[in-house]
Amino acid sequence: MADRVAVIGAGQMGNGIAHVCAAAGLDVVMIDVSKEALAKGRATIEKNLARQVQKGSLTEDARDAALGRLKESDALDAAKNATVVIEAASENAALKFKLFGELDRIAPADAILATNTSSISITEIAARTKRPAQVIGMHFMNPVPVMQLVEVIRGLATSDAVTARVLALCKQLGKTAVEVNDYPGFVSNRVLMPMINEAVYCLMEGVGTAESIDTVMKLGMNHPMGPLALADLIGLDTCVAILDVLHQGLGDPKYRACPLLKKYVAAGWLGKKSGRGFYMYGA
Repeated sequence: MADRVAVIGAGQMGNGIAHVCAAAGLDVVMIDVSKEALAKGRATIEKNLARQVQKGSLTEDARDAALGRLKESDALDAAKNATVVIEAASENAALKFKLFGELDRIAPADAILATNTSSISITEIAARTKRPAQVIGMHFMNPVPVMQLVEVIRGLATSDAVTARVLALCKQLGKTAVEVNDYPGFVSNRVLMPMINEAVYCLMEGVGTAESIDTVMKLGMNHPMGPLALADLIGLDTCVAILDVLHQGLGDPKYRACPLLKKYVAAGWLGKKSGRGFYMYGA
């Protein structure tokens, strides 16, 4: 029987995950408390599917079928028939703990509860449920329809069977899964965030402009995108949240968020989503 997927959150990551699940032939319900976020998420999926049709990577029939498999709901109870739940709410531990307590009550007893967290402990999230063996991390990369990787993170109690099912699901979605263990930031953000943070220190200390720092990393290190432009794409508030998790979880001052990064967040300069970060963005 094919999986039925509930995606919690209709934002940048949530609508991307819903998109790839629907395109892979799965029935999907995208859940968000905000009807406005749901409408915006649906519109983004329609636009991205249309782009795939334009490029020739998807037929019009496949696009229509994918959209037909996608439903939206503003009630968490819509997860009651899901075989896999993928949570993609904001990177906030208290919110995720509350959601998983509720999902544990709502979702079928044999359902897998996955989180798209980019840094928060899977083990701690799992402890908020009565099914820790069925809780796992599925950390998709942004933008989800384009990026190949899914970091699959086992909590302390995650079972081998659940891990195998999630690895198979990633393959069905056309993704490459890499299995890692539950440490703050996992592999991706434990390596990426200190690099971004150091780039912000370079900017703060006047070592170079944002453009020069990013150009060095693009042309000198062959990165497709500079660290400051990437931080703007991720969201500067999310970068600070992940660095805080690394700093608290590992206790090493090298993970402390750069004061300039925190100042930008305090000013509401969150990157692309707010129109201004290290760069300015048009409407």
